[in-house]
Amino acid sequence: MGRLDGKVVVITGASRGIGAEIARLFAAEGGRVICAARTLREGDHPMAGSLETTVTDIRAAGGEARAVAANIAEPAECERLIGAAREAYGPVDVLVNNAALTYYLPTKDYPLNRWLRSWAVNFHAPFVLSQLVLADMIARRSGAIVNISSGAAIGPGRGPYLDPSVGTRGGTCYGAEKAALERFTQGLASEVYQHGVSVTCVSPSQIVPTPGTVHHRLVKSLDDPRGEAPILMAKAALLLATEPVEKVCGRVTYSQQILKEFGWITDGRGRGVESRGSGYSEI
Repeated sequence: MGRLDGKVVVITGASRGIGAEIARLFAAEGGRVICAARTLREGDHPMAGSLETTVTDIRAAGGEARAVAANIAEPAECERLIGAAREAYGPVDVLVNNAALTYYLPTKDYPLNRWLRSWAVNFHAPFVLSQLVLADMIARRSGAIVNISSGAAIGPGRGPYLDPSVGTRGGTCYGAEKAALERFTQGLASEVYQHGVSVTCVSPSQIVPTPGTVHHRLVKSLDDPRGEAPILMAKAALLLATEPVEKVCGRVTYSQQILKEFGWITDGRGRGVESRGSGYSEI
């Protein structure tokens, strides 16, 4: 028996990195997984990873999955994605808002079109997708929405900023989006808890080496020993998607923190364990 037997799952950003790892684990737990991203085939994007690769891995392991190429920056594409999930498997039981897009540029240099596109993927799409699946979830009085955040939501803290390196990474846009996503999580959770729907948010306790974090030079390589294995984020997402609503709804947390709290791991490191998290994680 898997924790997601027969459940219909939609995961955005499932072509590589954390999203692909979540898709593989959720399928292994019996979920019927719709893998969504823009990259359908290897070579369509400069980074390694594609929906076809993720789905092939899942099917080779005996799981059930389908690929839906979609640009969730467009609301119409979000509607098409959820429509495709319903047509393939039925109403959505679990939505994982994992897709992310950012450019790590200082605000003064950020092109407006890139700023708007980043907000469309990182914040507006989770709203649109959540709204699309909630009608079925509320009617059935069950369902789970798991949002993927980041340590970037914590921000640089109170000034003055005497260290000239503070703010030079260009993460203001991304951090603001993730902070907004955490507030959205708790707000939406408070709205739908009475209907039996769980809404949660989880960030990595440590930076996860992925093609994206390597590209942005947040880690040195995919095997950087300072990083967190992607499976820990996948397990944390699984926990939040499957634990009873009264135990997790409204939680903004960190991968190793929540896994340790529920006894899925014995030791933890990083944010939420060795250091404090964002304000919303402490509310």
